[in-house]
Amino acid sequence: MNATSSSADMAAPPSSRVRKKSWKDVALANGSVVSIALFFVAVCAVFSLITGSFLTTPNLLNIVRQSAPLLIVAAAMTFVITTGGIDLSVGSVLALAATLSAVLLQAGLPWPLVVVAMLALGAAIGALQGFFIAYERIPAFIVTLAGLSVIRGVALLITGGYSIPVEPTSLFVSIGRAWFLGVPVPALLALAVLMVAYLAFNQTPFGRYVTGIGANTEAVRRAGVDTRFMTLFVYILSGMAAASAGIILAARLGSGSSNSGQGFELDVIAAVVLGGTSLFGGRGTIIGTVLGALTVAVIGNGLILAHMSPFLTPIVTGTIILIAIWLNFRLFKGAVRSR
Repeated sequence: MNATSSSADMAAPPSSRVRKKSWKDVALANGSVVSIALFFVAVCAVFSLITGSFLTTPNLLNIVRQSAPLLIVAAAMTFVITTGGIDLSVGSVLALAATLSAVLLQAGLPWPLVVVAMLALGAAIGALQGFFIAYERIPAFIVTLAGLSVIRGVALLITGGYSIPVEPTSLFVSIGRAWFLGVPVPALLALAVLMVAYLAFNQTPFGRYVTGIGANTEAVRRAGVDTRFMTLFVYILSGMAAASAGIILAARLGSGSSNSGQGFELDVIAAVVLGGTSLFGGRGTIIGTVLGALTVAVIGNGLILAHMSPFLTPIVTGTIILIAIWLNFRLFKGAVRSR
């Protein structure tokens, strides 16, 4: 009898002896995402209680429309930070793209060519910065900090500090103002970018290489991967994302300004880190980034609706983000110990 039962146990497939993951195991394994999701819900609940207009459909659609540039650039920044790098120049690239879009449109260039030219410009800026970072081994912080200053200076030189208007009848403005099936076009563009970013990060070798470079660059290099080119490529993606954000912003506002995107890079980095991506590289999540970006957008929108003084708003926003990241970090450490 014992021999028979023993034989039956040995014949049982391995999968039947493996304990299935419970919802608690899944939550612990994704502690950083769960924590920001809970924080996002809490922030929405607080603002819905403070002001009755927060949960209205027009306001929610306004939030997703205004947060589209942040979502797009944050998705690309997730790849950059996961490699262990950083890009401080995205706000300046946004401003330059917005400015040049208006300039080229005034010069009579067709709007599709303007869009292509700005994306190519963003890619070129990203490639230049990526070259110095990946091939010349200059720290990303230094390279992109210099880029932040130089690129913003070029935008100021072009405009002389003035805004350049875009003709309201141009189809270019539909990129930032049009609606499709009751949803703002910028939100749909952001959704498309996020879907591609999620698949690339989680379902392709490129996403695994990005994570591996941040965790152990030498091991990935010895596996036959050109880590320098991969690093350069993530900065190309970041530059193109920032340029696309500049296009959307110029189209929505109907003008290009060299002052656009002031402090934008800080919002982007806050959104990515808030979502659970490690600033030291080796760990990233697109879903967390989306929640982090929406949290940043909701905080800004909610404070305006609550009639918070504009002088107090940055103080409150920074404090809330710091508390959220601290809670996120504590929960993630707990999840690691539990595993």
